Amino acid sequence: MAKGFYELPELDYGYKDLEPHISEQQLKIHHQKHHQAYVDAANAIFKLYDESREKGEDFDVKAKAKELAFNAGGHQLHTLFWKNMGPADKNGGEPTGIIAEYIKKDFGSFERFKKEFSQAAITTEGSGWAVVTLCKNTDRLIILQLEKHSVNTAPRWPPLMVLDVWEHAYYLDYKNVRPDFVAAFWNIVNWDEINTRVDAWLKG
Repeated sequence: MAKGFYELPELDYGYKDLEPHISEQQLKIHHQKHHQAYVDAANAIFKLYDESREKGEDFDVKAKAKELAFNAGGHQLHTLFWKNMGPADKNGGEPTGIIAEYIKKDFGSFERFKKEFSQAAITTEGSGWAVVTLCKNTDRLIILQLEKHSVNTAPRWPPLMVLDVWEHAYYLDYKNVRPDFVAAFWNIVNWDEINTRVDAWLKG
């Protein structure tokens, strides 16, 4: 079986389509430069693995394991991030569907959920992500903070909604004012995509 490599995913919308909440320049740099860098770095490590095994040589896994986890995690989270956003004329606002039902059950109201998720995003230390997951064992939504690109959460806690709060996600548009970026995010959340993820996870 042939071994594959990561590829930079295409966006489901144009680079201008998230304006004014995320500018064309900001989105293009984030997608084409930062995300591409994670893809390239992870693939380079995969190639080193392949070459060492083809030659029958030992590979220093310890030296590359953390680097691979960082870059592969960055690729996975960014791929989710692009898809859980969309143009403001078709997205944002209050959720509907199964995610709305869970928010009502576990948080009481969308405003409470929005406040708690925003606080998690704003207070994430340094570089990281705010994430919504769903624990099947307890049947509840959970809000998490991920450091850097760590996707090593509980195996049955998949990321369903993610917000990148690394400074590279917003510095051109919002300088270092993260709360303004988090507030803008609510205008472009793609609730249909998040509902699709929740439904697939519950049926999977």
